[in-house]
Amino acid sequence: MKTGRYVGVLTAGGDSPGLNAALRGIGKAGLGQYDMNFVGFLDGFRGLMQNRTIRLDEKRLSGILTQGGTILGTSRDKPHKMPVGGEYLDMTDAMLDTYERHHLDALVCLGGGGTQKSALRLKNKGMNVVTLPKTIDNDVAMTDVTFGFDTALGIATEAIDRLHSTAHSHHRIILVEIMGHNTGWLALGAGVAGGADVILIPEIPYDEGKIAEAILQRSRGGKRFSIVAVSEGAMSVEMADRWQKTQDKLSKAENKKIRDAVKENISILEGERSESTIKLTQRLEKLTGLESRVTILGYLQRGGAPSAADRLLATRLGTACAHLLNEEHYGVMVGARGDGVEPVPLEEVAGKRKVIPADHPWVDSARAVGTCLGD
Repeated sequence: MKTGRYVGVLTAGGDSPGLNAALRGIGKAGLGQYDMNFVGFLDGFRGLMQNRTIRLDEKRLSGILTQGGTILGTSRDKPHKMPVGGEYLDMTDAMLDTYERHHLDALVCLGGGGTQKSALRLKNKGMNVVTLPKTIDNDVAMTDVTFGFDTALGIATEAIDRLHSTAHSHHRIILVEIMGHNTGWLALGAGVAGGADVILIPEIPYDEGKIAEAILQRSRGGKRFSIVAVSEGAMSVEMADRWQKTQDKLSKAENKKIRDAVKENISILEGERSESTIKLTQRLEKLTGLESRVTILGYLQRGGAPSAADRLLATRLGTACAHLLNEEHYGVMVGARGDGVEPVPLEEVAGKRKVIPADHPWVDSARAVGTCLGD
């Protein structure tokens, strides 16, 4: 195989524990085993557009395994919709120019679902691309798990553990809003692990009355507190119905004017959903007569050092990525499969989301121990 290969690397989307461990895995394996050269682009796809780089050598990669965040910086900018001079422009040609200017043999993109779509666009533009799946949401398709998830799961579980004591002492309902975007992996996992009494996830629209009844039933049984784990994307049955109808209208919209109007309605719904946990807290207090409080974990969940499991996963995927680069196996995401890895074509990943199926074992376990899922 060719030696001295030049590879660009960037991290995109939200920061996530394990990014530095993955960079280290790619870099150390590539440098040590395959004599590769690595160029790191700063702040995601924006750095690729602006040609802002650092050299990823042994010195730069040393000591980063345990660090949270990403030494390259990140952003949510999209190649085809980049904010430039007050406008959103397609900057993929500028990125291709940077790619060619550095005489790159390949580009590695570490990111979540949005990054997989952006990487496919760059592949279709003519770049050799390999991606790694990272996100605390665990919603990237075609991989068993994403690095960052285990760390966030541990943080959310610990938060629920700590809230049990104050909920018990003050006889309160405490709602804990947990990240996850449009999937409930974090809330469900942390809820089961932390012994939450109610778990609400986007995949199962909830009925406020059924939640209140489950809490009152606990109260009648002598348990004068309840912990409710709420995914940030969870919706009531009524809101879920409105959301689905609006999405259906968007898919059937025949012209830009109609699409823009529907998108405005979606923005309104997203605004309502962002406040839904606070409103649910107020509603449950009225329905149960029990004092209710809300805790929103927010960015706390994706900060700090990665867990051992995430360091191991990120290193495993990173070293596998270096091997694929050496084999010139491009246009794929390095997916986790059991204890191994599987290169998955980007076309099979981009635009898809891994959601919780109704018969998932975690759902079955939650119901088996008496947890209310709002339905």
